Amino acid sequence: MMRPTRLSPRLKAVVDALPLRPDSRVLEIGCGPGAAARAVAALLNTGHILAVDRSAAAIAQAKATATEELASGRMTIRRVAAEDLVLEADEAPYDLVFAIRVGALDGRHTKAGERVLHRIAACTTPNARLFIDGGQPLREVPIPRL
Repeated sequence: MMRPTRLSPRLKAVVDALPLRPDSRVLEIGCGPGAAARAVAALLNTGHILAVDRSAAAIAQAKATATEELASGRMTIRRVAAEDLVLEADEAPYDLVFAIRVGALDGRHTKAGERVLHRIAACTTPNARLFIDGGQPLREVPIPRL
């Protein structure tokens, strides 16, 4: 059994608001040190979370604190910029995506946001849902389908 992850009240509210199922395939864009991703992994049974971030330091910290989650097979961590994200060979698409304080998705970097949304669309199932911060505590953003 994985140990519970301590979360700030803000991150706990985010994780609690996600429409998770035990078999969800979840993608976190901009995972930082991985606290939310670890909390999601603890809620999955046969599901999986892929946590990505462009920062080498964030990825190193996330990997160092997620040894149980990684060993369980419920979590993968990858260093990649969201605008460069692609599924790896034999990687199944994701059905739930979330991002907290990611400038490309919260309106701070609109050009990058268009590229990120297209990458998300290419990595998700047709009925996937995307949630970002800025609501109470999340808001849903439509994923453009090509």
